[in-house]
Amino acid sequence: MNVEQFLYCETPDNWLVSALEHVDILLIDHANCEKKAASTPLNLIYRYVDKSDMLMQLSKIAREELRHFEQVLAILKKRDIDYVHVPPGRYARELRKEVRTFEPARLVDILIVSAILEARSCERFSRLIGVLDDELSEFYSSLLKSEARHFKVYLDLAKRFSETSSGTSIDDRVKVFLTEEKRLVTEFDNELRFHSGPMF
Repeated sequence: MNVEQFLYCETPDNWLVSALEHVDILLIDHANCEKKAASTPLNLIYRYVDKSDMLMQLSKIAREELRHFEQVLAILKKRDIDYVHVPPGRYARELRKEVRTFEPARLVDILIVSAILEARSCERFSRLIGVLDDELSEFYSSLLKSEARHFKVYLDLAKRFSETSSGTSIDDRVKVFLTEEKRLVTEFDNELRFHSGPMF
C-alpha cells in the first residue's frame, strides 16, 4: 500500500497557497517536525528495550530524521531565516488524544500515529514539489523515499505487535486515527504549520 492509498484525503489546494505565502514559517515548522520525528523513535527505544527486533529499525529512523533536521537548518541559514520559536500546531496533539493508555495497545497506537505522520509528511512533500522553487522542490524530492519507508516500517511494526500480542488486526484502530487525521487536515486552521489544515 502506498501513501496515497493509505490516507483518506489529499492536502487541500488552499493549504498549498498558504504555504507559498509563508515559506519561512513552513521551513521553521518543518525543522521542528524533524526534531519530533527523531524523538519519537528514541523515546520508543528507551521505553521498549525488550523488543530487540524493533530497536535497530527505530535507531535508523532517528538518525535519518536528525539528518533531515540538519538539512532544513542549512536551508534556513542559506536563506537568512532565523530559526525562531514557533508554537506547535494542533495536528499531532489531537491525533495522540486517541492513543490508548494500556499496553500493548499503547505501543500499537503510537506506531500507527507515527505511520500516519510519516505518510502525511510524504504526501505534503509530493504536493509541495510542484509549487516551490527549484531548490526546495529538489530537497523535498530527496526526502520522499525515506519518509515513505518510515511510514511502512511503523505500520508493519504496528501490525506485527498487534497480531502477536492480541491476535487482532489494526484495521479498526487505523480507521479511528485516519478519520481524525482527515478532519485535522481539511478543517480550517488559524495558523500555518507543516501539518495544519488550510487557513482560508
